[in-house]
Amino acid sequence: MSLLLLPLIIFFAGALLQMVFGRRVAVVRVAGPAITVAGALAGLIPVIRAFGGKSVTASLPWSMPFGSFSVEMDGLSALFALPILVICALAAVYGSEYLKSFEGKKNLAGFWFFFNVLAGSMLLVVTARNAILFLLAWEVMSLSSFFLVIFESEQEHARRAGWTYLVATHIGTAFLLVLFCMLGAQAGTLDFSGFSAAGMAPKFLSAAFLLAVIGFGTKAGFMPMHVWLPEAHPAAPSHVSAVMSGVMIKTGIYGLLRVLTHLGTPPAWWGWVLVAIGAASGILGIVFALSQHDIKRLLAYSSVENVGIITAGIGVGMLGMSYGNDAMMLLGFAGALLHVLNHSIFKSLLFLGAGSILHAAATREIDRLGGLMKRTPFTG
Repeated sequence: MSLLLLPLIIFFAGALLQMVFGRRVAVVRVAGPAITVAGALAGLIPVIRAFGGKSVTASLPWSMPFGSFSVEMDGLSALFALPILVICALAAVYGSEYLKSFEGKKNLAGFWFFFNVLAGSMLLVVTARNAILFLLAWEVMSLSSFFLVIFESEQEHARRAGWTYLVATHIGTAFLLVLFCMLGAQAGTLDFSGFSAAGMAPKFLSAAFLLAVIGFGTKAGFMPMHVWLPEAHPAAPSHVSAVMSGVMIKTGIYGLLRVLTHLGTPPAWWGWVLVAIGAASGILGIVFALSQHDIKRLLAYSSVENVGIITAGIGVGMLGMSYGNDAMMLLGFAGALLHVLNHSIFKSLLFLGAGSILHAAATREIDRLGGLMKRTPFTG
């Protein structure tokens, strides 16, 4: 069995077994997080090998047309898979305690089913090497996170946030479907290995770039496609918010970078578009954050800002490619990827901290918070 298939099997098969057999509260409390941690530990093995320069691949026969079930852990995938695995494992451990207040009131087996499916689908998104497989994983990621957002569905704001997120993410998926159909039609295959800019007209490549920006930018939270983000993150349980804001929105950044690797040397205006989107998201994101009174909405808008910083870095890197400036290219892409890891860690920690504050103070209103060092000394 491939080292890359093992964590996927643990996440998906474990989630299914949890749903089927997890009827006792004590079993659910332990088994749900245990599956996540086990899958994450198994996933770290191919990640470490990829960082060492040895890509891990796996391919299975399947009956889907236009390609194969093909996955690979290379350097770019590993850079995004690392925070996905680490943050999901830590959030699961946090969640086992956080969800105690819902025992007997909610179907926690269902919660852990969707949580582990989300973890597995995110890992599959960053390792898929076939467009159909990628879109299937993308859709599973969107639907599982939707059910986690509406975990407290008895509250009207949670239902509204969930539907806003579901509509927004499927608008983005529609653009991605068109994108991959265009690339597949040109290449004659939907395997990523067959995608190449050679022989493609500049107008075609520019159209593919714009489709990728809109499709992946909706998931990443680019302004003005960010509308779902400040609604969904406050509505979800805090450890789910940590996963969504810390690592799930980065799958949009990953997808954009992965597609750009197949579009050849970019014209300068592509870089300027991303710099402009990044600047707008960064400036407006922090302006909106400063006006928030809900601590989780503040953190959600902060994510819009930080995604803007990452996007601006990618734009600078693309300008370096276009102008033949190696230093600009290196600094732009390196800065963007460094901040992918940086934001994954600190934003997840902030959302977990916000969950502890909510648990202790029973409010997310910043103006009503005080004396937290006494009530929550460790969090403080």
